Amino acid sequence: MKKITILFTSLLALLLVGCKANAPVAQQGGKEDIAYLLFVSAGGEYKSQMVQVDVDGHKYEAKVQKQKTANRRGTQYTAPLGTHQLTVTSNGRTLYNKKVFLSAQEVKTITLP
Repeated sequence: MKKITILFTSLLALLLVGCKANAPVAQQGGKEDIAYLLFVSAGGEYKSQMVQVDVDGHKYEAKVQKQKTANRRGTQYTAPLGTHQLTVTSNGRTLYNKKVFLSAQEVKTITLP
């Protein structure tokens, strides 16, 4: 009986030591200081086309998604937080030109014709 008690106690001690219940866990709080832009075509005219995006002088190309599939498969582009002048052009034609305010972790959907 004494051997069983010692064996049971040893197994219990090994189990408690092995689970690392008191191990420190790294935690991260808050949201990243970044926002996202998603470009969609309401009429489908610019679907799957590349457009030129200008955010306060920083230019890049972005792919336009069909409005119905944008929520599931849309490519989101990062943008800094705050108020910005946003201009979207395609083949020399201005499709969108507005001041936009972007907050942390917001996905701003830009609807093009």
